[in-house]
Amino acid sequence: MHAAPLSSPRLQRVLAVLADGKPHTTREIVRKGRVMAVSACVSELRHHGAEIECWSVIVGGKRVFFYKMTKGPKNG
Repeated sequence: MHAAPLSSPRLQRVLAVLADGKPHTTREIVRKGRVMAVSACVSELRHHGAEIECWSVIVGGKRVFFYKMTKGPKNG
């Protein structure tokens, strides 16, 4: 994988959303972080050492994904 540098504004926005250590839905990250490819951003943050949990729940018959950062990236 070719991960963007941690200084990337896109990754910094997603990092800011996840920094509180609380669960966030994909939709919430899209809106607050102004990104579209949430799973790719999460993969890139993991590449930089972040520990981010991901799970899904069925809500109203639809699968909703949640992300929660338990450890920030190195140098971040």
